[in-house]
Formats: sequence, C-alpha cells, structure tokens
Amino acid sequence: MISFHFSFSCQHSQQLKFLITFFSLTCSMSPPCQHPAVHSVPHHTLTRLAREWLAEDTPNFDPAGVCVGSREVEARLLCKTPHSILAGCPFFTAVFTEVGCTVDWIYQEGTEIGEDAVTLTAVVRGPANSLLLGERPALNCLARASGIATRCSQLQAIAKAHGWHGEVAGTRKTTPGFRLVEKYAMLVGGVSMHRQDLSGMVMLKDNHVWASGSITEAVKAARSVCGFSSKIEVECRSAEEGREAARAGADVIMLDNFQPQELRVTAQALKEEFSALLIEASGGVTPENVALYLSSHVDIVSLGCITQGCPVVDFSLKVQKPDARLNRMFNQPQID
Repeated sequence: MISFHFSFSCQHSQQLKFLITFFSLTCSMSPPCQHPAVHSVPHHTLTRLAREWLAEDTPNFDPAGVCVGSREVEARLLCKTPHSILAGCPFFTAVFTEVGCTVDWIYQEGTEIGEDAVTLTAVVRGPANSLLLGERPALNCLARASGIATRCSQLQAIAKAHGWHGEVAGTRKTTPGFRLVEKYAMLVGGVSMHRQDLSGMVMLKDNHVWASGSITEAVKAARSVCGFSSKIEVECRSAEEGREAARAGADVIMLDNFQPQELRVTAQALKEEFSALLIEASGGVTPENVALYLSSHVDIVSLGCITQGCPVVDFSLKVQKPDARLNRMFNQPQID
C-alpha cells in the first residue's frame, strides 16, 4: 500500500509556515474593486485602454516571452509604500484580463494599505509569457493612480480637520493620454475631479478675456454657445474683475494666485454682494499651505500638484518560484 507521509519535523517548519500564510491569505481575499468609483468607468472603456497600453508596450514581437513559455504561474503584487491608498484596480485587472490572466485582490479599491514595509496586495495567475506582457502597463496604472489617490486623501484629511465646508479639486494639468486614470484616482482619493475637458464646464482664463476684449464680452459669447446647461467660470485677478464677471452672468469666480489674506477679504466681499456665486481659490496652493486657503467664503480649492509632481506608490509583481522542498514534502511515497 502506498500512502503519503507528512513530516512535521523542524526541517519542514518553513514549509508549514508558508502553508499557513498562503491559506490564510487565500481565505481573506476580497472581491475586487468595491469602491463606488469603479462603476464610473464603462467596461468597453477599460478594454479599449488596456489594449492601447498593451499595444504601446508590445507593438510586435515579444522575444523575452520565449524564455518563459506559457506554463501557468502565480505572481504576487507587493506594495512597498506604507499607508498608501489603493487606486486603479479596474485598470490593473483590465490589462491582465486582456492577456488571459486572473487577479485576486486582498485589499479593496480605496482602502489604505498597511504600515508594513512590504504588503501583499493581490495575486495574479496565468500563462507566464502573458503575465509578463501585462506586468508593466498594469503596474504603471496602479502606481500612478494610487499616488494621486494618496495625495488626495491627505488633502481631504486636512480640509476635514479644519472643518471646511468646500471641495478640494484637481485640474486639467494631467498626463497626456492618461487623464481618465488620473481623474478616476481623484474620485477614489475623495476630492472633486473638476471639469473633465474643454467640452465640459466653460472656464474663461486671462487669455480668453484678452482675446475677447473684456470679461463681459467673453461671458456673453460663451453663454451664447453653452446655453443654460453649462456653468461658466471666470479667472479673476481682483475683486473688481470678479464683480464684472458676476454681473455678466458667471457662475463661478476663480481667484487666481491670491495670497491667503487677500483671498479671504476678496472672497467675503464678493459673497456678500453675490450670495449664489461660487468662489474657487487656485494658484500657488500646495499640501503644505492648503490650510491657509480654507476660508468660509471659499467653496473650492484646486491644486495642480494633485497630478503634477505627485509621488507614485511603489508596487512590484513577483513571479513565485516552485518550492521544490514543499513538493517533496507532499509527494514523498511511504511503503507500509
């Protein structure tokens, strides 16, 4: 009679520790991407983006794929930046789905990854050559989105700590071709995306005003096109410009590059005269000084640094080597 002999001696303690860890992680795996923001990106959009990123990274041959072949492997997604907000799971999953791999998430979208120096975040399984095709595009999305979401979460925490009523917002200062991912990350991080593009809310900046001749003329021309369904925002450099914009029918006034004290005085004066007007502060705002711009008369504070110069979160994907000793442990025949 042949049976399998399981030895629990000291020499197998490492294997047993591995087994306990593996099964506990497997049991704790949660369904992926439970943050409400994941429902904002249509499936066909995720598929289109994944295909574009894969085509950019592998436009024709993949010579390195010959080295690894198509055997089934498992890779572990490791986060090496403690206290980061996980964002970008739908994009990461879409890339690997496109190459025939599966992803099991241990952390859900929008949650804070722990304080450990290295944290197991997900497990990816599939053919080795396919998994490595998706590795870099998927990691790029996750690292960038998580970095932005983490910064947004920190900014939102500052606003909340000061009891501020308004909205922290991003800008259009995004990476070309990557705006959807970056705007999505703002949602996960808890801040406003602001307008998506030029086809959204109208924003009349100084160049528009100078080319039109005046704030009044610029607002009038924009309203004739956008009608009642779009808000118009005007960038202003003084209280007088703000008054002109409000009288012309602007919905939002951006007080650009104001010093904090000057901002408070100007915002209060405009709010007292035009109570329905929204006031946005922008220009020169950073995570270090944002608290100075949080005034009761300011409704929005926008920061370009949410996307420009934002640190990424350090992720890596490690293919697991077969454990020869563990295999021997479970396949050692014992003759009775």
